[in-house]
Amino acid sequence: MARDLRGFIKLLEDRGQLRRISASVSADLEIAEIANRMLQVGGPALLFENVQGAEFPVAINLMGTVERICWAMNLNKPEELEDLGKKLALLQQPKPPKKLSQAIDFGKVLFDVLKAKPSRNFFPPCQQVILEGDEVDLKKIPMIRPYRGDAGQIITLGLVITKDCETGTPNVGVYRLQLQSHNTMTVHWLSVRGGARHLRKAAQMGKKLEIAIALGVDPLIIMAAATPIPVDLSEWLFAGLYGGSGVQLAKCKTLDLEVPADSEIVLEGTITPGEVLPDGPFGDHMGYYGGVEDSPLIHFHCMTHRRDPIYLTTFSGRPPKEEAMMAIALNRIYTPILRQQVSEIRDFFLPMEALSYKAAIISIDKAYPGQARRAALAFWSALPQFTYTKFVIVVDKEINIRDPRQVVWAISSKVDPVRDVFILPETPFDSLDFASEKVGLGGRMGIDATTKMYPETDHQWGEPLESDPAMAVKVSQRWSEYGLIDINLQEVDANKFGYEMYCPLPPGA
Repeated sequence: MARDLRGFIKLLEDRGQLRRISASVSADLEIAEIANRMLQVGGPALLFENVQGAEFPVAINLMGTVERICWAMNLNKPEELEDLGKKLALLQQPKPPKKLSQAIDFGKVLFDVLKAKPSRNFFPPCQQVILEGDEVDLKKIPMIRPYRGDAGQIITLGLVITKDCETGTPNVGVYRLQLQSHNTMTVHWLSVRGGARHLRKAAQMGKKLEIAIALGVDPLIIMAAATPIPVDLSEWLFAGLYGGSGVQLAKCKTLDLEVPADSEIVLEGTITPGEVLPDGPFGDHMGYYGGVEDSPLIHFHCMTHRRDPIYLTTFSGRPPKEEAMMAIALNRIYTPILRQQVSEIRDFFLPMEALSYKAAIISIDKAYPGQARRAALAFWSALPQFTYTKFVIVVDKEINIRDPRQVVWAISSKVDPVRDVFILPETPFDSLDFASEKVGLGGRMGIDATTKMYPETDHQWGEPLESDPAMAVKVSQRWSEYGLIDINLQEVDANKFGYEMYCPLPPGA
């Protein structure tokens, strides 16, 4: 697969997972409305070739299913993502190998790191067209406005690249940007993010912060930039590890920064510390509009792009959205790292419906009383991205944590709310969570849905019901004889069990 956006679009088209839309559409609300309907049903990626008032086509929903996320990472199924997590776990906390096989595995990972080092492209496609000064017009980019209450047009899938003005260490993040004028945008980032730290340091040194925005990059690089794993490696190296070979970088035309050479569009600018404008409101991942916040203002003085560039975008909101699919994939990558941090955890799952981080279901191989509570507390402190997880449900290893029916059964049959629910009040929390009484502070709940043992309970736990093993084998062998071979026991229609699994469409749809 070609390591750029165009190569991925071709791959999706070849596999029947891309629709080209030739009808005239508006970037204001219409593209997002169409894409949202595709996201609700796991539909194909979309390439809008005729956007009103725009010279560039718009690609959206490229990462709208877990399957397509896997393809972007040169994999075939989600389970393979855990192999990436094993590599990162080895790099994060390397341990002296005790066996020859462990030494060989660690050697393979180090070799992968060498292959993953980025290289330099001196004739990058992203600089086929160069616009500077008064030629820069951000309004030529067909930025979308997803919701009617949004303050304006936004960039959502741009790589925001800055570097520490003292050490030269780069940071690559994915932050929302709001169009303010033909050559300015505000960037919305949390104070703990790398870009914000670089801006504070630039302010201390009395310097402007150089900033580049790379649009339309290989989705694999976006996944690398969105991976908040505390390993002392650059996002470029992450992308190389994910893809199996190094990312080609190019030096910006006017900045001392590097960007992916195959980017569709690159914006080059600076931030003057202290210069801000109101940013927002916008629809966010919680499913509500966020607030208005003074955010750093970027002045762009250079824009480069490929010939006939493609603009890649997405938008936030209540799941399913592309960000939720990315989170599901990252969940798989985290799993080996979490097992390394908390040894009793067998598996964990962050349901998309819980915004991919608000609720976690973890399974453990329970060996002693109180272990479920210990596992929940350890989970909250294992990785920084779990700080804002509100609910942790702990179940036995036999429970399929990705089957909500089994999880609800475990909670209903194994939990005494007085004994098995514990709450931590007023902990640091997500400021976007409107459920919290105080901004930035909120409670967390742990639920022990494991089988209880003494002294957790004083009475004998019941014996679970299960099929007779011999009869189960006999029935399997005679299944075709019963005339039931046409019934696929692996496919379950949740609607037949009282659930209402459907995609609610707006009036008139």
